[in-house]
Amino acid sequence: MFIQGLQAEETAVLNAAYAICAAARTAPKGRGIDFIKTAVLTGDDKSAVAREMRRISSLMQVPFLTRDADNVDKSGAVVLIGVTEGTRGLGKICGLCGYEDCAACKDALGSCVYTTLDLGIAIGSAVSLAADLRLDNRIMFSIGKAAASLKLLGDCAVIMGIPLSVSGKSPFFDRK
Repeated sequence: MFIQGLQAEETAVLNAAYAICAAARTAPKGRGIDFIKTAVLTGDDKSAVAREMRRISSLMQVPFLTRDADNVDKSGAVVLIGVTEGTRGLGKICGLCGYEDCAACKDALGSCVYTTLDLGIAIGSAVSLAADLRLDNRIMFSIGKAAASLKLLGDCAVIMGIPLSVSGKSPFFDRK
């Protein structure tokens, strides 16, 4: 069997994307309660996100979204990591959300701090694995903004995107 380098690299990116989703899933969670959602985008789905990023960039006059969309175009795959809103049932002993207890937070449509913490830990675990696999990557809010607009992860409160690439020089740094 003879496999060209480009084919091997494309396969490596996709296999890594699957493993990165697993790393996000197995990352520690507050009270062990899992509200994390993940997805892998390639092909037309990845292109749809780049188009939405450009649409939002034009609509909101935010040029860096167009720059980031160009980065998505250069990536072999994009991993989405999001988190749905939910409390951890700590009651009055916590209060880090600013509300009296979890019920008051939920009633006020507040945000449990553990939701954001869990997302951060999952993303850290994901990009750590990407780095261990020597993949070019970067955490991008802009991808998450477009993915949320397209409702790709349903009711996720916050989504971040991680484009993945194998190249001689990372397309995600030294950007203009």
